[in-house]
Amino acid sequence: MSEIQTPTPRAAFELLLAGNQRFVAGTPEHPNQDAARRSETAPSQQPFAVLFGCSDSRLAAEIIFDRGLGDLFVVRTAGHVMGPEVLGSIEFGVEVLGCPLVVILGHDSCGAVGAACAALEDGMSPAGYVRDVIERVTPSVLTARAAGRVGPEEILAEHIRHTADLLLDRSRVLADKVAAGQTAVVGLRYRLADGSAQLVATRGLDEAVPTVS
Repeated sequence: MSEIQTPTPRAAFELLLAGNQRFVAGTPEHPNQDAARRSETAPSQQPFAVLFGCSDSRLAAEIIFDRGLGDLFVVRTAGHVMGPEVLGSIEFGVEVLGCPLVVILGHDSCGAVGAACAALEDGMSPAGYVRDVIERVTPSVLTARAAGRVGPEEILAEHIRHTADLLLDRSRVLADKVAAGQTAVVGLRYRLADGSAQLVATRGLDEAVPTVS
């Protein structure tokens, strides 16, 4: 990575947000997207962040954060729900590749969150493995509603926070890295209309960092 060779969790987070700000402003720099970068990263990779996000086609990580080859280790599932493969992939990014930052990226108008809300309302769940996705999102919806947070953005923020907590609860590798200050976990809520990514959860970064509800 050209800007920072071995970033701290804070520096990695700021690097990511700077790219998103360029994307929102319509002034992307498209770093690390040329032939030279392709050759540089062919032998090995040193991404500065693991990005665990929703599979939605509008959440192309390298575009919305204005990054390039070798910058982000991306893992995506519908509704950013976790299974063993996801946990293993994130642990690989942190333990083997040395990423100092794990980002959970949710977004408004998320189909998985909407479907979970609908399933609770009418008692009907989709067929096949889509049902499994919905069932993994449902606890977040129930927690949000129990706390009186019933708006779509509030439910989404709860799902992002729940994912962060679940990730640290299930992965001893990641929990130990966060406790040692070597890695941080942040949750971002992406707005489809303006392209901005808002911080809604932070684990092991800087507790003074303001988040939105």
